Amino acid sequence: MRLMLPLLLPLVSGALLPLFRFRREGWRNAYVLFFTLLTSVLTLWLLLSGEALSLSVAEIYPGLCLAFRLDDASRLFAGLVAVLWPLCVLYGFAYMRHEERPNTFFAWYTMSYGVTLCCALSANLFTLYIFYECLSLVTLPLVSHKQDKASIRAGRLYIAYTITGAALGFIAMAVAMQYGLTLDFTPGGVLTGEAAQASAELLRWVWLLAFLGFGVKAAVLPLSAWLPAASVAPTPVTALLHAVAVVNTGAFAVMRVTYGTWGTELLKGSVPQGIALGLSCLTLLYASATAVRENHLKRRLAWSTVSNLSYMLMGLCLMTADGVTGALAHLVFHGLMKITLFLCAGAILTQTGLNHVREMGGLHRVMPLTCALFAIASVALVGTPPLVGFVSKWQLLTAAADLGGWMGLLAIASVILSSVLTAIYLFSAVGVMCFRPAGPALGSEPLQRREAPWEMWLPLCLLTLSLLALGVWSSPLLNLMRAASVSLF
Repeated sequence: MRLMLPLLLPLVSGALLPLFRFRREGWRNAYVLFFTLLTSVLTLWLLLSGEALSLSVAEIYPGLCLAFRLDDASRLFAGLVAVLWPLCVLYGFAYMRHEERPNTFFAWYTMSYGVTLCCALSANLFTLYIFYECLSLVTLPLVSHKQDKASIRAGRLYIAYTITGAALGFIAMAVAMQYGLTLDFTPGGVLTGEAAQASAELLRWVWLLAFLGFGVKAAVLPLSAWLPAASVAPTPVTALLHAVAVVNTGAFAVMRVTYGTWGTELLKGSVPQGIALGLSCLTLLYASATAVRENHLKRRLAWSTVSNLSYMLMGLCLMTADGVTGALAHLVFHGLMKITLFLCAGAILTQTGLNHVREMGGLHRVMPLTCALFAIASVALVGTPPLVGFVSKWQLLTAAADLGGWMGLLAIASVILSSVLTAIYLFSAVGVMCFRPAGPALGSEPLQRREAPWEMWLPLCLLTLSLLALGVWSSPLLNLMRAASVSLF
């Protein structure tokens, strides 16, 4: 029950929220915040206990068991989600104050928390697949929440891509069940029997289908168009679900399938591995170049997310312990950096109504705190020491250098070039905000300060402090990541 309670709490409380019909905004906010904080406290308590817990809920069919497990890898992902969700909920209270249907929004938002935790704690491929698809269903109403033409189109595109990924993932699960000893995630993989060895080439190409299927949520090319389109959703959605929960679930699922089901011994040096690595590098370069050309701030950040997700996929495709460490480091640190940038963009939108970078001249005079926090997060994402972006990128570069060969050289070149493009699309936005004169979009002189309410700036300040602190003092967390990486082999 200790493992089940934090999974059920957000699911049940979110589903019951519309039934209460709160007459006052404060009552609804207190309800949502209470269950969100309680879920996070219970989750973090389990993670910090150090116990290796497992729970088998039901056997749906012989060999298909709904089960959950707490191990080193799931601790990192679940811990990230548990820390960030309450901050985004607090931010969402202020953001949704002037939006329609806040009860419906927070109901789906809270249930998404529970489904994400279920993905993080899945003990086998069947459980991961079930909740991976449930995550698509519970986040679809959030993507299309505004119910205008753009959001409905984004929702249709999102569900079309995820259904495609579901089909590819189902094929992979069926093949793994046929050739594997079990669907439980096992260090070194489960495809080690004689039948699997006899069909090794087939299994390698099926893994590539799994990489693409589960990589849909990680927005790997050619399945990445849904994520920039989803930037029309409210900022609490784009910040958390499309910079942390949904997209990181995609990268996390690729890691589980690669290292817990297929195993690297079957895949190393194969053509499918090279194709997957090539797609990852192509995605991170293409998305970075597209972000340079994008003038809409949230879409620019969305393309940046597409690029940075492929840093994680690239690290996983190196199929070394150091590569996995770099991928896990970027999963955690990119989540902190990108959520800060998205929340800054949302604060700018709510206080000024500005969406496009070219309109934001003089913004530092109107929102100095927000501009400063945006600049710090931008410096971190570029990979400037001693901030967290440097830590994860350095781990990936050293892993690629240790691997060597054409794969290592391709990874190194891609990371360096993408970092240059990242500096261009982020520093150009900072330059407009801080160094260009105010334009007509901000109104006539004298300019008045319009900083976001405390529910917005408090999470932003805490997140920025984490970027500084973890950059300087990252060793304990990196040691946990290395231990999680070694445990997968």
